[in-house]
Amino acid sequence: MQKQKPAKQNNLFKLLSDLDDFRRGQGRMHSLPMVLLIFVMASMSGFNGFRPTGDFIEKHRQELIRLFKPKNNRLPSFQTIARILENIDFDKLTDIFHQWASARIAIKKFEWCSLDGKAIGGTVKNPHSHHQQFTSLVSVFVSKQKQVLATGKVELGKKSEIETVKQLIEMLDLKGAVFSLDALHCQKDTVKTIVKSKNHYVIGVKGNQKKLYNRVKKT
Repeated sequence: MQKQKPAKQNNLFKLLSDLDDFRRGQGRMHSLPMVLLIFVMASMSGFNGFRPTGDFIEKHRQELIRLFKPKNNRLPSFQTIARILENIDFDKLTDIFHQWASARIAIKKFEWCSLDGKAIGGTVKNPHSHHQQFTSLVSVFVSKQKQVLATGKVELGKKSEIETVKQLIEMLDLKGAVFSLDALHCQKDTVKTIVKSKNHYVIGVKGNQKKLYNRVKKT
């Protein structure tokens, strides 16, 4: 019999209630879990971005009021949501997301999990430099179930995508999964991390590993 997950791990609203609220007392008109969950609901419904989230709220205002029962029937504006998301503790938020996602997604043996990093638009700090500084988001996507299992943030200059990927693999604590990665992660340490975690890997090969690349070309 499969061990049941604690009820709290299946309830994203309760998990979000554990986040520290950085706002001052008089600035807490809307509860933090409600604001974050509305943004999640909007994103999952295809309303991506802060202004589209405002459109989502207007479109579903009555349903959201019935669901969350906010004080004086007031829902947050997209400006309020943007301000909160820009100041929330990213690491704690992603940890909560992973707790919730892992309670809902059962990874089977030999199931494929794709790890990939994407630059976040609007985060470039020096657009006129050849060595731009921007933030990327590394996600673990369960291909068959079409769901994101975990994410990690990479701020270039402070942390590399390679290190973030290794940390995510260790954090996931999976066994028997197949991790697929692009050629950037064709690194001995990354492979060792995957093997040590008792998982499998499929990794692209390019010129960053010349001997291996030439050997693959010959076959």
